[in-house]
Amino acid sequence: MVFENKMITYGEPDDEEEEEEEEEEEDMVDPLETIRAKCEETEHCVHYKERLETCEARVSGRSSTMEDCTEELFDFLHARDHCVAHKLFHKVK
Repeated sequence: MVFENKMITYGEPDDEEEEEEEEEEEDMVDPLETIRAKCEETEHCVHYKERLETCEARVSGRSSTMEDCTEELFDFLHARDHCVAHKLFHKVK
């Protein structure tokens, strides 16, 4: 009758196994996010990020405005992605 117990639990992970899998998932870091964070700290990206933050502060400080910060956001994302592309594809070679 020992087999009955194994058949019931077969395919169901133990609590310990689930905890180990969760710990492994928490330790994994997306390399793209790491490169993006580093690129956001470069002088070129900092300039565009400051422009975006200034625009956001200006727009949020007004009660009614048609202005949005789309252009500043696109400029910042373009600068960051340009930096990311160079770093990411340089590692692929």
